[in-house]
Amino acid sequence: MADDRKVKDAPVAGGTKKAGVLNRFDNPWLNWKFLAGTGILGILFFLIFLGYQLWDTNLALSARAPLNLPPLGFENWRGQTGIPEHPLGTENSGRDMLALWIVGTPRTIFVGVIAATVGMLAGIVLGFMAGFLGGVFDDVIRLAVDIAITIPSLLVLIVIQAVLGRVDLVTMALLISLFSWATPTRYIRAQVLSMRESGYVQMARLSGVPARDIMFKEIMPNLLPYLSASYIGNMQGAIISAVGLEVLGFGPQRIPSLGVAIFFSIEAGALFRNMWWWWGIPTVTLTVVFIALLLINLGLDEIANPRLRKAS
Repeated sequence: MADDRKVKDAPVAGGTKKAGVLNRFDNPWLNWKFLAGTGILGILFFLIFLGYQLWDTNLALSARAPLNLPPLGFENWRGQTGIPEHPLGTENSGRDMLALWIVGTPRTIFVGVIAATVGMLAGIVLGFMAGFLGGVFDDVIRLAVDIAITIPSLLVLIVIQAVLGRVDLVTMALLISLFSWATPTRYIRAQVLSMRESGYVQMARLSGVPARDIMFKEIMPNLLPYLSASYIGNMQGAIISAVGLEVLGFGPQRIPSLGVAIFFSIEAGALFRNMWWWWGIPTVTLTVVFIALLLINLGLDEIANPRLRKAS
């Protein structure tokens, strides 16, 4: 019985730790920032899913609703009040803002996912080659990274899209990914350089394990939290680039998205006409998305770095 009590109430620094009770340091994935960020995104996608099931998304097209109606419970400059049929109001082309939110939010995030995925895949391959293989591979890749980072990506994207004309979401995402591989490549290279001299890597080399297997079966699993954090940061940058292009009038303007909604609100003078819901709803949505991604990024940083966990 005495031994059982010792197991159940094992003394630890700062008090007694109950056996079987986990805290944040027992399982690094139980991180409040990571859980809060994923929870916010989960709620957002759940609301979008409900919207697709319960709302007519065709109202996101022009001339499908009355013009310039305010949200429910508010009044516009003409004295019109919001109606239940359009709870978030409408804009001056007859688009329903709720339908526009339901359709536009996932499309904006979709661009970020594609651009970040392509950029990260390129960054992983190039970063591992530069950090593990070294030599000529490292010299060439480092030179390419240094050149790519110094290029003003938004300016180049504006020029490219001006030449191409109107593009679809996938094309815009792929164009953004042309500039989203350099930063992950640099950081992944640094991580691989620090890990290639580890004991388990040296043992794998002595055992005759191919370099490809060492890179992607031995080193890469240990970098997954770090790679995930880098991916989320890449997604943030891609969404900012996509929204920036759309707000400036470049991109698929016939496809509803949050950036396109802000562009049309600026073009129609919504700020001066006190149509705050037109630009405010997309802006608030983007803010929520960025806050969620930031929390996930900070949480993944702490998961990957025990020193950050102890400091928080």
